[in-house]
Amino acid sequence: MSAALGKVGPNAIIQLADVLADRIGLEERAATLHAAGLAKYLAADPERMTDEREAAALHKVVQARRPDEWDELSWEAGERTAKYLLANRIPKGAQWLLRRLPPTLSARMLLRSIRVHAWTFAGSGDFSATIERGAAIIAIGHNPIAMPNCPWHRGVFTRLFRELVSPHVLVRHEHCCARGDEVCTFRIGWP
Repeated sequence: MSAALGKVGPNAIIQLADVLADRIGLEERAATLHAAGLAKYLAADPERMTDEREAAALHKVVQARRPDEWDELSWEAGERTAKYLLANRIPKGAQWLLRRLPPTLSARMLLRSIRVHAWTFAGSGDFSATIERGAAIIAIGHNPIAMPNCPWHRGVFTRLFRELVSPHVLVRHEHCCARGDEVCTFRIGWP
């Protein structure tokens, strides 16, 4: 599946900007948004789908400005994105059910929902997902917001799958567009 518009969910920007504000300060948030060409979000966060290039620019600027901590900042932004999805986008009844199903069935149902909303984190990238024994495999071809080891994506997937599939989920990023691969591959496993 590919989103022709090249849009991603606004949380790809909002949550990273908020992590900067909370962990480093409002001045760093403002300076980073300016450096990424996103000063328009100083007054108000994006409210709708945003251009995937904006999200990519912000993540790259954070990496350049905070080389020793960008991975951790991006991961936290991914976790906060998942927290937002759990609080606002995934119905409570569905969450209740997913938490009570066997992990493989729960993962299959969660992937079905993720597939429908893949533009949220895949933008114009080509999204696919499969289930193997004890693991879900998510692939984003030509991932428009890929970063080395994709900490934002890993944070989103880890939190969602730990909350809804198994608290023992581990996410491995086996291939990465930011390292020259054509596809970012995430193996989401549970015991």
